[in-house]
Parts: sequence; C-alpha cells; structure tokens
Amino acid sequence: MSAWVNVVGAFEGQDLRVADALRARPADEDPWTALRHALDAVIVRYHQDPADALATTRLVYGTPSLCARHLEKQHSWRPALAAALADRAGSEGPATLAQTVLAGAALNCLNVALAHWTDSDGRLDLVTLLDEAFAATRGA
Repeated sequence: MSAWVNVVGAFEGQDLRVADALRARPADEDPWTALRHALDAVIVRYHQDPADALATTRLVYGTPSLCARHLEKQHSWRPALAAALADRAGSEGPATLAQTVLAGAALNCLNVALAHWTDSDGRLDLVTLLDEAFAATRGA
C-alpha cells in the first residue's frame, strides 16, 4: 500500500502549481494558450528525470486502481484551473461554464500527450506532443 501512496503522491500539489502558473501567464495571452503553457509546470518533472517519470507513468496507466485514483485526483484539478482562468479574466464570481470546459479539455490534452509519450517509450518529445494535442482542438 505504501508504494501505491508514493506513486499517487508523486502527483500531489500539481493542481496548485498549474493554477499558479496559469495566473502568472501574461494578461494579454488567450486562455487556451495560457493553459497550454501553464501545463509546463507539470511536464517539467518529465524532463528532470525521464526514466523515473516514464516508469511511474507506465505503472499508473498500467494499473487500473492507480489509473483510476490518478484520474480522480486530476479531476479535482479542473475547478482549480477554471478558478485561475476566472481570476485571469478579472471575474469576481465563480468560473464560467466555458472556463470549466477549457480546463477539462486542457487536462484531456495532457493525458493524451502523456499516453502517446508513454507508448513511444519516452522517445517522442512531450512538449511537442502537448503542443500537437492543443493544436488538434483548434482543428490545426
């Protein structure tokens, strides 16, 4: 059980790091571009220790209970990212539906990019994959 907690713990606090990075993006940057670059706060870990990141990601994706727990934790990121988008827009109320949808779509782009990166045994560049995933949502 402690190994399971350590694996899931590797993702702890990432919602706050990404939300803070999102709030720090330039005010004139569109929300989608800001979300894309804010996710760099998460993928930096994959560049610091690619072998460990690949092993951890494989373990999480390959173990149904770990994958479910990871996705459950990541689901809680959506409100934090939507709130950061609302903050960037100067809203004093809760995040809008559109902001929440953008946050969820950004997280899906991250997951798809990570899956392709993992399937490539880490050979593909994760930044490029994430850029491509975000571009695909714009029909590029």
